[in-house]
Amino acid sequence: QVQFVESGGGLVQPGGSLRLSCAASGNIFSIYAMGWYRQAPGKQRDLVATITGSYARIYADSVKGRFTIDRDNARNTVYLQMDNLKAEDTAVYYCNRPSNPGAWGQGTLVTVSS
Repeated sequence: QVQFVESGGGLVQPGGSLRLSCAASGNIFSIYAMGWYRQAPGKQRDLVATITGSYARIYADSVKGRFTIDRDNARNTVYLQMDNLKAEDTAVYYCNRPSNPGAWGQGTLVTVSS
């Protein structure tokens, strides 16, 4: 079963930037769309960014213009560049496949606070 390992989270001030990475196992990574999700305390897990196998990108309104999703199929890795971070971006961030999802990884915590 495919597995995901997220990294790159941390504490950042409002207006700052972070780049998250997600390494996926498996040798058919390139054909699947990949997504970044986030779950804030006490809230459901939401999909915030998707990149398809053909590199089309879809963003939630809450992050549009601030976050950029990208992928490197040679490294089975998907990235999330987060700029102009806000306090409401504080959450645990996960990656997974929106269709045919695998097991959830442990996620990476992003805390935006002054």
